[in-house]
Amino acid sequence: MAAQNASSFINSSASNRCNLSEDFNNILLPVVYSIVLVFGLLLNLTAMYSICCRLKRWSPNTIYMINLCVCDTLYILTLPFLIYYHASKKNWPFTEVFCKVIRFLFHTNLYGSILFLSCINVHRYIVVCHPVRSMRWVNARRARYTSFVIWVVVLIFQAPVLYFSRTKNNTICTDTTSGDLFKYFLPYSSAISVLFFLIPFIIVIVCNSLMVHQLIQPGTVGGTVSRHSKKKSVKMIVIVLLAFIVCFVPFHFTRSVNYFFRHFPNVNCNLREGSRIAYKVSRPIASINSCIDPILYFMAGQGFRQSLPKWKQGQRAEEDKGSTSQSD
Repeated sequence: MAAQNASSFINSSASNRCNLSEDFNNILLPVVYSIVLVFGLLLNLTAMYSICCRLKRWSPNTIYMINLCVCDTLYILTLPFLIYYHASKKNWPFTEVFCKVIRFLFHTNLYGSILFLSCINVHRYIVVCHPVRSMRWVNARRARYTSFVIWVVVLIFQAPVLYFSRTKNNTICTDTTSGDLFKYFLPYSSAISVLFFLIPFIIVIVCNSLMVHQLIQPGTVGGTVSRHSKKKSVKMIVIVLLAFIVCFVPFHFTRSVNYFFRHFPNVNCNLREGSRIAYKVSRPIASINSCIDPILYFMAGQGFRQSLPKWKQGQRAEEDKGSTSQSD
């Protein structure tokens, strides 16, 4: 009897199609996207102005930050179209080609942000845990080369999104792909999640763990790691982990669960509905990383302090004295 009930629970939707509601999405997404549009654009443009117009010398960390801001800004500029799309209850008045571009930019920003955040994290780890070797390993030339490679890799691996993204009935811009292509989209999406999220996340966790171990050593303050560099490292650890835990982890987890249930259409409708709602909620939350990323520059970046007016720099002179941040 128990087995029969379990089978009935799993297969209860086999004969009836699930009626998955999108009403909440038409309110949630426009609101969140509007907030990200305003604050994200303001923060990223301010950071880019500070970097491009106020700094004379770009450290490796600054190079990664400017690429991160460019990546976020390109995505933010697509939000007005998504706001209109969801506010009009999924009425896409634009072309299918533009739908593909919008979806492509979302994924490019998502994984570009993850990789550049990971580079910033690894850079800080090298400076904190290997300060002597960092003089040889870390420089602006290598940071520019690494950034170029990241852009090339992300663009190449996200190119299939341009193929998978489709419009349905000339009104719906799908955020995955059409039903007949989903069996091909699922292994592609899973591979991308492992390569561009899971592996970088593990690297970030390992680097942060090693940095925390180094920073809590009593002999590091005023020694190998200056007090100022220690404070900046702690801020960086908190912000990077915040971006991953709040924005990236929920998105990839709920998306994987939703795709799993979508791949097995006989799953109970309540499970499919729950996983779908969780995924739809995590998607706009993932876009909030466009606001968190420039905060990393404002709070933990050496370059931001260099771009302040001289009278403000004077107030920080005592704090910055003895800082070993030339390679920061």
